[in-house]
Amino acid sequence: MPIDVEVVVELLAIGLFTGFIAGLLGIGGGGILVPFLSALMIGHGVAASLAVKIGIATSLSIIVFTSLSSTRGHQKQKNVRWDVFLVMAPGIVIGDLLASMGLSAVLKGTVLAAIFAAFLLVTATRMALNRRPREGNHLPGRAGLFGAGGVIGFVSGLLGIGGGSLSVPFLSYCNIGIHRAVGTSAALGFPIAAAGTIGYILAGRHATGLPPHSFGYIWLPGLLIVAAGTVSMAPIG
Repeated sequence: MPIDVEVVVELLAIGLFTGFIAGLLGIGGGGILVPFLSALMIGHGVAASLAVKIGIATSLSIIVFTSLSSTRGHQKQKNVRWDVFLVMAPGIVIGDLLASMGLSAVLKGTVLAAIFAAFLLVTATRMALNRRPREGNHLPGRAGLFGAGGVIGFVSGLLGIGGGSLSVPFLSYCNIGIHRAVGTSAALGFPIAAAGTIGYILAGRHATGLPPHSFGYIWLPGLLIVAAGTVSMAPIG
């Protein structure tokens, strides 16, 4: 897959748009990155099943940088609940590694694509219903937060997302204000992305048919160019 001017412009456009949305909504941007990166690679001759796994893995590696940039902006506004972060993060890492090094390795890329599409459909439906939390809801104890982190990490690692579509509703359900829910979600995107990146590097170290400049399932040109766009736009969002 040649890295020409057209590919660079496409990747940069994806990065700029994703970064703005990620900063605005406290998401990692995987819901945008995975389909666009997969489509770009398929359009340039990469097999569809492989392109989906590369898109998921590369999305997570990009979210490492997007999350850091977005978190910095939210921290300036004092909107990150670090006490919640510290309890949820270990569960996130465990769940993430189980997905990226375990289940994703045995599922075909087409199956992952179907799961990804179904997840977005369910998420969109839930948002359209706009159900509001009851006033009596509150954060669970440490075990509950750890478990919630494990679930969020597993789903995020499997689908290549930063977890915002799960963690923001969860924190809002627990009656954390929306600004702090978004800020804390942005911070949680870092352990999600970091653990998933490591998992997909290890899972793809013996994969065949990968495009040039790949590191496991991570496609380095996509990582570097898109991350440049996301990092510059996330604080603005």
